[in-house]
Amino acid sequence: MDNIGGIAFLRQYELSIEKTDRFSKDEITPILMGLYGEVGSIMATSKKYHRESKAYAGYRAAVEEEFGDAFWYFSALCRRLAINIENVFENTCKATQFGNSVSEPSKTKSVSKELDAALIDLGFATAQLLKEEKNSEILQNNVSILARLYCNALELTGLDFCKVVEGNLAKTLGRFTTPDPRSLEDFDALYPEDEQLPRYFEIHIIQRKSGLSYLKWNGVFIGDPLTDNISKPDGFRFHDVFHMAHAAVLHWSPTFRALIKQKRKSNPATDREQDGGRSIVVEEGLTAWLFSYAQGLDNFDGHDRVSFDVLKIIQKFVQGYEVERCPLKLWEDAILQGYEVFRQVKKHNGGIVIGDRRNRTISYRPIGDGNES
Repeated sequence: MDNIGGIAFLRQYELSIEKTDRFSKDEITPILMGLYGEVGSIMATSKKYHRESKAYAGYRAAVEEEFGDAFWYFSALCRRLAINIENVFENTCKATQFGNSVSEPSKTKSVSKELDAALIDLGFATAQLLKEEKNSEILQNNVSILARLYCNALELTGLDFCKVVEGNLAKTLGRFTTPDPRSLEDFDALYPEDEQLPRYFEIHIIQRKSGLSYLKWNGVFIGDPLTDNISKPDGFRFHDVFHMAHAAVLHWSPTFRALIKQKRKSNPATDREQDGGRSIVVEEGLTAWLFSYAQGLDNFDGHDRVSFDVLKIIQKFVQGYEVERCPLKLWEDAILQGYEVFRQVKKHNGGIVIGDRRNRTISYRPIGDGNES
């Protein structure tokens, strides 16, 4: 495959990725700073690999992600300088004989001893761009140099350029773009109705004078009564709200399935691997960790987004489970909606949580509004 054919995927990358660029089109400084930071992250990841060797098991995936993030900023820089990124890499591939690695999956390689020097060169070149941020002519002249150094470092790392770019595209679109509902997976679609998470549910949360919190569904108490189980009350007794948000928005919650006894037992593998005890522990652990994080953010009050770093940690938390196929934007929706309802439940010491899987929403209604018995 020739170089032009090999880099054609960059055209699709550019067409798709531009809508995720939320920075001002007139400012280059944030882009250069972001690029410099991502190159630094590549260097830090490389250092961990050399220091910890096989103990750093996530090296390849981590450095691949960092190279992808650096490429995002590189493409954003090219857009602001009106530079065709395909042309840049076509010329770079010819100059560095990197064409085969671009157009075909590379063989597995060990990390080269030359990598540290290559990364230092890449970091130095990026720093030079920062120094010349006001001079667009110098920036344009140095873009091809940066591309060459990037390609060299990538090749020495033993990663495939196509995979790096495509991985960044999938991750970034999943984070910043609202998914088409038709493209989202319904994990229950192939199972009997009595094994599915309910399409619509109303859960009453009732706190008694004892301080214990109870759940009631269709007039029947479910689960165990809860307290905060901590010396300083923080509302964690109402944390089942988050499992309800997962069920309504993500169409996933092994904990909520267990509460309402609607596990997918007709498929022993699914029952064991997706709805079993380990998956419940994963969801409970994730929920507890995020709850601790949210305490420092006033339970996301006034927030309209969730940190990308947090979403990436969540992605790692749920690897191996069906929910890993949900885009990060959907996770953000589940978190923000769930905490909005949680704040209301905490404020009123109870209430009614309404889950609507069809519209992937969760909402709150005080007890006493409507026709509660």
